[in-house]
Amino acid sequence: MKMLKLAVAALALAFAAPAAAQQAAKIEKPKLTLGVGGKPLLYYLPLTIAERKGFFKEEGLDVAINDFGGGAKSLQALIGGSIDVVTGAYEHTIRMQAKGQDIVSVIELGRFPGIVLVARKDRPIKSVKDLKGAKIGVTAPGSSTNFFVNFLMAKDGLKPDDASYVGVGGGASAVAQMKRGEIDAMSNLDPVITKLEDDGDVIVLADSRTEAGNDKIFGGANPAAVLYMKRDFMEQNPVTTQKLVNAFYKALQWLKTATPEDVAAVVPEEYLLGDKALYLNAVKNSLPIYSRTGLIPEKGMQNALNMLVEFDPELKAAKIDLAKTFDGTFVAKAAAGK
Repeated sequence: MKMLKLAVAALALAFAAPAAAQQAAKIEKPKLTLGVGGKPLLYYLPLTIAERKGFFKEEGLDVAINDFGGGAKSLQALIGGSIDVVTGAYEHTIRMQAKGQDIVSVIELGRFPGIVLVARKDRPIKSVKDLKGAKIGVTAPGSSTNFFVNFLMAKDGLKPDDASYVGVGGGASAVAQMKRGEIDAMSNLDPVITKLEDDGDVIVLADSRTEAGNDKIFGGANPAAVLYMKRDFMEQNPVTTQKLVNAFYKALQWLKTATPEDVAAVVPEEYLLGDKALYLNAVKNSLPIYSRTGLIPEKGMQNALNMLVEFDPELKAAKIDLAKTFDGTFVAKAAAGK
């Protein structure tokens, strides 16, 4: 009888354990809204891959994507509460900490910014120093493309207000405004930059698409696109956050072995800007920028802070705890298959 009771108890535990695990893994927020600033840009390719390859659905998530004109606008939407999470520039986690907002990144998508500063060939701009008085196109004022040019100008002794900035987005509109001569220079990403390069419209002043370029500009890697959110969202929705990170981690793993042709076959047709050969070239230029591990190295965090401090007086006076800008525990679990 005693043996029978023990067997029944063991059987009950065997059934209870999976049930408990299933309950523990319940997704708190299976339907959520994600903000991004310029989804067709190759800067955000891991997001499109996660969406189009069905990685969000595999994780049990229904993700509605709101595409804003630039990263600053998606950040505003997060702070305002109209979206849940953002794929955006890592620098925003630092800047918001200085403003008393606890924003945390949970996976690195880009290890290099991939941002390129170009000038029209018919303008007297041959170096960053020549940007004084120029009208510069950025995806949106206050976005990472704006920070990039501000940093480069500061390194050459210029102030942010030595030039004016125009939001041009990250697609065909940006290309058109440069071609029409409405702006003198532009800080933008692929495929926009490769289109202008291939058409012979611009000269390159600074290029962060390669490891060598980043070493020259920042002294090493500088984290770019990440998935970030309010800390209380992460803490209140740990399973949801883990599922999101799992989906993005799958996208990064897919990109490790993907060819430009593989990418072109997955993204929406309109991403090709009507020129598949151009898009393939842009992808080839950009594949090195994506994170290999999903983890932000400490040196990368420091490089990002050093960049912002160069031109932002508010950050020079702020005490920033970089450890609070990134939580790598979710990536570690994704890598372990949990």
